[in-house]
Parts: sequence; structure tokens; C-alpha cells
Amino acid sequence: MIQTLFGSTEEKPSFLERMKQAVTRTRESLNERIDELASIGKEIDRDTLDDLEATLISADLGTATTGTILEALRNKVDRRQIGNIDELKRVLKAELQKILDLADQQPVRKVDGEPEVILVVGVNGTGKTTSTGKLAYALRSQGKSVLLAAADTFRAAAIEQLEIWGDRTGVEVIKNKPGGDPSAVLFDALQAAKARGIDYVIVDTAGRLHTKSNLMTELEKMRRTAQRFIPSAPHETLLVMDATTGQNGLQQARLFTQSAGVTGIVLTKLDGTAKGGVVVAISKELGLPVRYVGVGEKVGDLLPFNSKDFVESLFN
Repeated sequence: MIQTLFGSTEEKPSFLERMKQAVTRTRESLNERIDELASIGKEIDRDTLDDLEATLISADLGTATTGTILEALRNKVDRRQIGNIDELKRVLKAELQKILDLADQQPVRKVDGEPEVILVVGVNGTGKTTSTGKLAYALRSQGKSVLLAAADTFRAAAIEQLEIWGDRTGVEVIKNKPGGDPSAVLFDALQAAKARGIDYVIVDTAGRLHTKSNLMTELEKMRRTAQRFIPSAPHETLLVMDATTGQNGLQQARLFTQSAGVTGIVLTKLDGTAKGGVVVAISKELGLPVRYVGVGEKVGDLLPFNSKDFVESLFN
């Protein structure tokens, strides 16, 4: 039993249970196709792995990530370290875990006695503002104090949307008029946060593309503004990605991360039509950890990512 943000108690499903539900279709397809590879009891060999390639790509791991995994599997098959389907699954899980662990070697920078500043960036339509609100809820549920900065001043609806999330989560939103200076909003938010001893300032930035140089310049200005108050800020820059775009979103995200100094990923809409393998592809091809995953529309449906449980959810 846990105490919720609004005082009632309820059972909280584990991350593993919620991920199993979110990636049900991927797990069923992946297991079914792998089992079919050895349905007639044949030996696990290179031909088996050739058949496995299409299965992994169909799970949205992408060709590059699939190639890396298959190379490791072929080496083990050649040394006769994989003799049956159970061993194949065990080694496959280990290789997926290795990729996720390599990407997760970038710990969040902590700061004592100062607000932690989180910039939330991404393209409009990925769920950026919604994720900002849900992240505030997640931190509040941990007993942390939070301020939201409505720095997406280019889209009037974004300010209104964030205010709705502020009402839902009991978090104050610092805002300015539509079309105003985003850095001025951040300035006001940080000034208020320092005066009140707030734990987190979460900044909803303007939806942008890596090709929009004016927006990238604005983002850099916001970084400088944050550093005037807290030299180590921002402590995290989270890129919001839509899981349903799969491989199509990776190239855009790759260029985006180079320009925006992204330190972690928030992967939204990892339920329904999304294929779970995209989590591994993101970790491998962007070299960035997935910090949070969105598994539904409710306020509590943004979950801190757990790589071990995620891999387990794909097979069991």
C-alpha cells in the first residue's frame, strides 16, 4: 500500500507489472517467433540467427542494433555456447541488458542546497508538455517540492495546458504572456525556487526542431540564465520522444541531441501500437539513457525506467 499525492491509499503495481502490460503485443510476438525458430527441435545455428534477424527488426530494434546483437549471438553459437531455445533467450536478454546498461552510465547530476533544474525539450506532438506535468506529479509523489516554468511561450495553448497540469498536481506554474521571453520566465521561476527552497524546477521549453536555429539559440540563452543562479544547471535535459514513431524518429532525435545537449530520454506512448524494442534502439543509437516511459494517459502513467525489469517484460 502507498500514500498517494492526494492522501488516499492504493495498491501500486510494480514497474515490471506495468511494463508487461504495456509491451504485451511485443512480448507475445517476440516469444512466438523465437519459439518457432526451434519448433522442430533443430539445433541453434547461424541459419537460426538469420531467421531471428527479421524478428528483432520487426520488434523495432532497428538494423544497427539488431546487427550488434546478432554478431554477439553468432560468436556464442560458433563456440557452441547456445544449444537450445532457452539458452538463446537467456543470451539475447543479456545482450539487450548490456546495451541498456552502457547507455545508463550517465548519472543525473545532483546538487546540494539548490533547486535541480530539468529542461524538457522535444518536437511538438510528442507529448512534451504532458510529460512535463506528469514528471511534476512523479516528483511530488516522492515528497519533493516542484515549480513548473511555462517557457513554451511560442504556443499559447502550451501555457494553458501546463496550467491545467499544475492544477491537477498541486504545483505552481510560473508563466508570462504568450510570445514573451522564455528566459524571463525561467529567471522568475529560479528566483522563486531559490527563495522558497524548492527541490525541482521543471522547464517546459518551446517545441523545436534541430533545424530551427532561432529556437536552439533561445535554448542556449535559457542555459546561461539558469547558470546565473546555479552554475551547475541545468542538471538534466530530457528529450521527449514518441515511441509510436519508432525508427522514423531516431534520425531526428540523433541530430536533436547533438544540438540541445540532451542527457536523457522520456519515451511516451509506450503502449498500444508501440513496439518495445525501440527502447533498446534508442539506447544503442543515441547512447543516452531512457529516464522515464509513458504507458498511458493518466497522471501517474509516467514511470521511472528500470532496464532490468524492462528486459524481463519482453520475455516473461
